[in-house]
Amino acid sequence: MEGVRILTTATPQHTHILRKGPLFLDAIRFHESIFALPFAYMGMVLAADGFPGWRTFAWITVAMVSARTVGMAANRIIDKDIDGRNPRAAARHLPSGLLKVNEMTVMTVIAFAIFMFAASQLNTLALILAPVATAYLVFYPFTKRFTWAANLLLGWALAMSPSAAWIGVTGSLSLQPVLLSLAVALWAGSFDILYHTQDREFHLQEGLNSVASRFGIRNAFRLARSLDVMALLSLVTLGIWMDLAWPFFIGCAVAVGLLSYKYRMVSPTDLSRMGLAFGRINAYTSTTMLIATIAAISV
Repeated sequence: MEGVRILTTATPQHTHILRKGPLFLDAIRFHESIFALPFAYMGMVLAADGFPGWRTFAWITVAMVSARTVGMAANRIIDKDIDGRNPRAAARHLPSGLLKVNEMTVMTVIAFAIFMFAASQLNTLALILAPVATAYLVFYPFTKRFTWAANLLLGWALAMSPSAAWIGVTGSLSLQPVLLSLAVALWAGSFDILYHTQDREFHLQEGLNSVASRFGIRNAFRLARSLDVMALLSLVTLGIWMDLAWPFFIGCAVAVGLLSYKYRMVSPTDLSRMGLAFGRINAYTSTTMLIATIAAISV
């Protein structure tokens, strides 16, 4: 970690930028890491058939948080001008001037250095694949410029986490974590489709792409429901395949209830509670499945 410390203290400019750390964390919605981390931990405990030890746990956590930081920061930089024209996003830190692009860039480079170091502390395969994961995270924000499937591709940005954690534990990859990643991709794609129904008119005005702008809000809700159903079926299939104990399936049942409640909070004609549905239900769902997985392994 010495290389990172040198980078962050080399010049007064870097010191000034680091003082804006709290603003940076707020800009990338650091608190939303809870969405992806539980599924990463699911991959971790399933790979280890229990707790893999504090060292592995710590480096997987650092790797996941820093990778998400790189992805979110890159998204903010790449979409700065678009966000500035979007009434819903104009108050974000870059378009509003609270942070400058060079400040966000320095923080992104630091996060990437931390990510690479964390991957190196896990195993060789994790280190080899870390730049590939980073490239995808940086590429994703551009997809809304040319394909309505951008919402689905966001799902795969989050879906890498359980397979990456599995690799972090075992140094290899099998089909079981890929199925878990599929479940996460479907679940995350679903909520991204719903979340961007708020921006349909803006996307149409700007020539940007999303499921809602291409197919309409009602059809976006229909597709989101279908993806949620497939995500839950994928989780149940994983539980059967890995012969997990009954608490895992109780967790799946609770997830059904949570996702059903989400569709009572928002509808094609009422998007007013989308932020609440996005923030709480996603966190509750992923945390529920983590707790159920740990319980299933512990029984």
